[in-house]
Amino acid sequence: MSARQRMVLVLLLGSQFMLAVDFSILNVALPVIGAGLGFGLADLQWVATTFALAAAGFTLLFGRIADLFGRRRLFLVGMALLGISSLAGGLASSPGVLLAARVAQGLATAIVTPAGLSLLTTSFREGPLRARALGLNGALMSAGFTSGAILGGLLTELLSWRWAFFVNVPVALAVLVAAPALLAESRPERRPRMDVPGAVTVTAGLLALVFGLTRAGEHGFADPVGVGALVAGAALLVVFWFVERRAASPLVPVSIMARPNVKWGNLAGLIAFATETSLVFLMTLYLQKVLGYTALATGLAFGVLGLGTVLGGVVAPRVLGRFGGGKALAAGFAVQAVATAALALLGAEQGWIWLLLAATFVGGVGNMVAIVAFMVTATSGLPDSEQGLATGLATMTQQVGITMGIPVMSAVATAAMGTVLQGVIVAVLVNAALTLAAAFIRPRQDNAA
Repeated sequence: MSARQRMVLVLLLGSQFMLAVDFSILNVALPVIGAGLGFGLADLQWVATTFALAAAGFTLLFGRIADLFGRRRLFLVGMALLGISSLAGGLASSPGVLLAARVAQGLATAIVTPAGLSLLTTSFREGPLRARALGLNGALMSAGFTSGAILGGLLTELLSWRWAFFVNVPVALAVLVAAPALLAESRPERRPRMDVPGAVTVTAGLLALVFGLTRAGEHGFADPVGVGALVAGAALLVVFWFVERRAASPLVPVSIMARPNVKWGNLAGLIAFATETSLVFLMTLYLQKVLGYTALATGLAFGVLGLGTVLGGVVAPRVLGRFGGGKALAAGFAVQAVATAALALLGAEQGWIWLLLAATFVGGVGNMVAIVAFMVTATSGLPDSEQGLATGLATMTQQVGITMGIPVMSAVATAAMGTVLQGVIVAVLVNAALTLAAAFIRPRQDNAA
């Protein structure tokens, strides 16, 4: 890795880490935000939901726009939007302004994440260097999800919840100053026409799907609004598929979605993100409702999981280099499944915290190996001109997985909940079974460009 590549890596990894932190940094601060700005208790969830809707719904669209109009250009636009929206959120004096800032932060994430990932994959040739770069990226992103809760708790208790927004501003400014000198622009010589029908149907479909999953998580899967949104989302995505088959310049060529490494790699990624984020939710319930931990103590406990994901990101390229993508996926999921199943032994006494810490550490290692294997598999064998699309698909998979895992496992836990502990244990076993099933996903590597 050259000195310039190291600087590019630091720049892109720093921006991706900051975006990952944004997903969870406000969760601990929600009650304080509600009291400070006058949010009703039922409306607080929209602080997270508006962000998730924008981030997941527009990712695929902006990934393709980056391919067509320039990845560096979109990356810089997204970072500028992130800085402005974070400043607006920190200065917000009403619920409406705060929610608008969260929507803008979600849009910035939808722009920066696929653009940044495609800049990463095009800066490093397919092989060991790209696997190493993606491994570090995956480790920092997963660590960002975990450390966001810790950082949010510290900032809220020591300063103010507003600093959970303000902390992004200097980072965004630093990236905007350094990026033009370090990142080379990349876009096709001939720009095809934009597939407007495909863009409309896939964006509307993803928005409906994410909204339906979020609504179901709050009100249950019998809620007619949530079910209606899920049905509408599924129908729009089916329409999108048929639109793409006929489009002259499709947003997502059907030939790419049909490739084994893209199709099965993204399925594995969906399971990897859905299972781990929902496990964090289940362990949060256990720590706070069963063991009586505070929000900050819960966040600190997940620091061990963060260390596991960092270790997993470091060892993942070696596992990939030795065994290949399919076997690395299987190994990562198998380790995660065993560690998750061990959590079914948890009891109501304080001493069980040591099992939780050990199991989440080991599971974090396995989960990160699977995530890096998913990213390498889902972006391999494609020319540079389609890397924005491939990383857009992978990012969309990540966002939907993060969104769907919690409501699904929440519904399982609620259905089995004689006590909180009983509901958590049943959901943990379902989570482990799903992870074990994912270990049998063996995407065939498709190296055709």
